[in-house]
Amino acid sequence: PATNANASPHHTSIMAPLRSFDAFAKPIDGIRERSVTGGFITLLASATAGLLLLSQIIVYLQVQTRHSMHLADSVPSVLFNNASPKKLLGHHIPLRVHVTFPHLHCGALDYAHDGNALSSGKFEHYHKAPFTFTKRKPTNKEYKNAAVSGFGKDSEINQKRNEGCTLVGTLHVPRVGGTISISVSPDAWRRATSLLSFGVDPSSSKDPDPFHGKLPNVTHLIHDVTFGAPFPPGDNPLQNTHHVMDNGSGVALANVAVKLVPTTYKQTFHSAQETYQASVSRHIVQPETLAAQRSTLLPGLLITYDFTPLAVRHVESRENWFVFCSSLVGIVGGVFVTVGLVSGCLVNSAQAVAKKMD
Repeated sequence: PATNANASPHHTSIMAPLRSFDAFAKPIDGIRERSVTGGFITLLASATAGLLLLSQIIVYLQVQTRHSMHLADSVPSVLFNNASPKKLLGHHIPLRVHVTFPHLHCGALDYAHDGNALSSGKFEHYHKAPFTFTKRKPTNKEYKNAAVSGFGKDSEINQKRNEGCTLVGTLHVPRVGGTISISVSPDAWRRATSLLSFGVDPSSSKDPDPFHGKLPNVTHLIHDVTFGAPFPPGDNPLQNTHHVMDNGSGVALANVAVKLVPTTYKQTFHSAQETYQASVSRHIVQPETLAAQRSTLLPGLLITYDFTPLAVRHVESRENWFVFCSSLVGIVGGVFVTVGLVSGCLVNSAQAVAKKMD
């Protein structure tokens, strides 16, 4: 070409040695030979590369889950909720409660946290609104789910649900072990046992006996009890849990023990979230056992919770993007290079055999 002819001898002498390092030698178009076998091999290589490429994409889209355990961080406890929000941050977790007693009137229902009961006035001292509990009449759906049986049409349910009570609310509790109790109030229990045993009403209230001379039936449905943020991949064992007191009197204590496992949940492209997993064991304590142990606990629901010293880290991730891109380039290039080497060996071997036969 004209450029080479016009090039100076000095320039040519400098560029000539670089040609020996050229790893991408250019074939001349006139020497190239296309064949049916080469086209078949190219299609085979392309199909193989496409399948490997698709499998690599599928592997990349799959989420890889890793679990690890470590000691939970030590958090000093702030005992009182009237501290400043900055002091409470990280020291308390929300405790959400939603429970329905279909046969226990709201006036006969009492609740307490760590022994601070509503009936004694201590509960409201430690738990100020809006982080407190509220008693209300259950809805038709709540009563129907909690009562299980003993009701008819919606009009009958609407009348009978006046005899029940639903407790809802959220508390901010310290990150230390504690108890939540929802039970018959002391006054209602004293009145019911006195009327049943002696036929005497010790209450000065003129309201009729809500239990009609019987002991209160504390059958209940736990719609939801959640500590802190729920763990998304797991199930809440304290959700839609029914405790039916079928011992004839309807009096018993549902004792629920909860172990809370601090869990850090990390999703791809999301920040880490502090959650809690719950391990639950429960049993029904009969009134004879309560009497034999001279327990001061009243019939109802008792939830005892504690935090484990071990924490879990749950991480969901995908393969690194740069590793994924490198794999794609390696797959495409590797397939064509390998097929080219194999086909070259076959062609050379065929030519060598043909020469020997000639």
